[in-house]
Amino acid sequence: MGTPLGDFIRAKRDSIQPESLGLPDRGRRRSPGLRRSDLAARAGISIEYLTRIEQGRDRNPSIAVVNSLADALSLDPSERNHVRYLSKITAGACSGHTQPAPPRRDVRPSVLETLRVLEPGIAMVTNRLGDVLAHTSAFEAVTSGTGLLDADTPNLTRYVFTDARARTFFTDWDDVADEQAFDLWLAPSVDNSEWFTAELAPIAGLDFTRRLNRHVVPQRGVLRLNHPSGCRLELLRETLDLSADAQQLVVFLPADERTAQAVEQLRHRPHGQLRAIS
Repeated sequence: MGTPLGDFIRAKRDSIQPESLGLPDRGRRRSPGLRRSDLAARAGISIEYLTRIEQGRDRNPSIAVVNSLADALSLDPSERNHVRYLSKITAGACSGHTQPAPPRRDVRPSVLETLRVLEPGIAMVTNRLGDVLAHTSAFEAVTSGTGLLDADTPNLTRYVFTDARARTFFTDWDDVADEQAFDLWLAPSVDNSEWFTAELAPIAGLDFTRRLNRHVVPQRGVLRLNHPSGCRLELLRETLDLSADAQQLVVFLPADERTAQAVEQLRHRPHGQLRAIS
């Protein structure tokens, strides 16, 4: 049985062409990408040890080995952070942890007050599972008619993978789906992620599990939306980490004047007030 760390290393190795690392093309290979022997040599470890890591038989490689593999794979800073995180949760799975469970849904009063200060801006409080825990009225206006907030406990990840309306609402649905799947690795805890993944996988299908196991670090560019009213919106995103709560405050900013005007029009349509969902 594999591990998050082993799966990432194997997927990354398969995605790399030897020529991109200055290695000679040795002809036909049984699998795409970089040979295991070449990666082991670049990382300064044995092929047998690399095989154990990739197959999940060694779940606790040293920090030095993880860093050597990151160097050998030429990972960028975001990928390096991800592989270090995966090594921690892989080691944690080896030592054992509590039963999978949902995360807390309450939002601190001071965070809710921050949302009120941000009115009439577009903002929400969420976690890495995609739970929409609180939001401004402008966020509700921008998502009105899309179905995102229809559930008693709205969840962006579940919406993206199970609601057909999401594929129209998000212009770049594939990118958003990759973002939401990737963020599950950064959930408040391993137990939370396992709980949510087990719940979502049967209804989201193979596309969800494939994206979850790709470990592609998303770029998180401009968020482009097709509002049901006909407005096309382009939003920049600023995410403020509320580390003490394992939550994030996400602020959405119009990327251009056309979007700013459209948001203003949506805000003046009938909609609700600030909501704390718990």
